[in-house]
Amino acid sequence: MGLGARLRALRAASGRTVAAVAADAGLSVPYVANLENDRGNPTVDALRRLAEALGTTLNVDLGPSPAPPELPASLVRLGRGTRFRQDVATLAHHTGAPEDELAAALLDVLARLGRLTGREPAERDWHRLLDALLLVTAHPSDR
Repeated sequence: MGLGARLRALRAASGRTVAAVAADAGLSVPYVANLENDRGNPTVDALRRLAEALGTTLNVDLGPSPAPPELPASLVRLGRGTRFRQDVATLAHHTGAPEDELAAALLDVLARLGRLTGREPAERDWHRLLDALLLVTAHPSDR
């Protein structure tokens, strides 16, 4: 998850507006809104102030990124398929996430879920997992 999405998620989880977070951080509303939209280059001080306003801490890591998990062959095939692209488009429509980022995140999550089974799931199994995610996203239950 990128910086903008992370900031937005933290703010939304706290039930606050951009204006409220900006005021608590001593930053302008357009500045915070731009950061949430992945525009601008925030200073470490601005990020520290935002973290404080959001009730969290700022962690800076300059180490190498962990390697993404190896995708099983069946998942690679799934990711190249028309149905997967249609499912990604549907999920993107309901979540507002960019399709390319959503596709990468889905493949990553599916790979991690697949490792939990102790075997390589078949393409049909991957579709079942995607169907469940689509059902939950497109038709949330009444709470």
